[in-house]
Amino acid sequence: MKRAATTRAEAGITLIEVLISVTLLGFLTLAMLFAMRVGLSALQKADTKLMDNRRVAGAQRVLEQQIAGFMPVKAVCASDPDAGPPPTIAFFQGEPQTMRMVSSYSLQEAWRGTPRLLEFQVIPGAEGKGVRLIVNESAYTGPLSAGRTCLGVILDPSTGLNIPQFRPIEANAKSFVLADKLAWCRFSYLEPEKAPELERWRNDWVLPRWPLGVRIDMAPLEDNPARLRPVSVTAAIRTNRAPDIDYADY
Repeated sequence: MKRAATTRAEAGITLIEVLISVTLLGFLTLAMLFAMRVGLSALQKADTKLMDNRRVAGAQRVLEQQIAGFMPVKAVCASDPDAGPPPTIAFFQGEPQTMRMVSSYSLQEAWRGTPRLLEFQVIPGAEGKGVRLIVNESAYTGPLSAGRTCLGVILDPSTGLNIPQFRPIEANAKSFVLADKLAWCRFSYLEPEKAPELERWRNDWVLPRWPLGVRIDMAPLEDNPARLRPVSVTAAIRTNRAPDIDYADY
């Protein structure tokens, strides 16, 4: 009888063994949670990297398509009703950090919608770090709708031509950010050849015709080799006619 009682007592689980088992289970659970956290963090970083790369590639395609959809239209620059008949201008604004034009491609409707007046502007980045490229889109319904952006025409001393002056482009709640966290961003425009000179790029546009192409140069604020860098976008403006406007009449 004593031997049987002793055997049953020795077959039980002691408190020490329970504590050891609970401790080991706790360590195992902690290790699993840590591994899951590391895995989720790595997944989030990979997803962020993928989304950033897609955003960069997508912005480049959008810029190329918007420029490729360039439409050679006119605008009635009705700035001063007391100054006589408003002048008609070849609608295009090209400056180092500003560009206005009408395109058949839009962010909202792609190639399926109506023509859009596009306003590109380089503005300061978030918290004053770097710059970002934005675009404003509005419906183009004819020369009067484009003329609302015009303040008038002035004499350009370098060319002797009367050129249009445009309203400043401002960011608003509907502005779309095409590229962000840039060190710099600038536009340049391909000038038609003049014998015996060759075609050349210039950083502004004052001639009474449309450029042959547009180039947008961008550089990242922080160059990360693991991420896709924003690159220069160069697109041809395919129009086979010059604006039938006599700027000497202004």
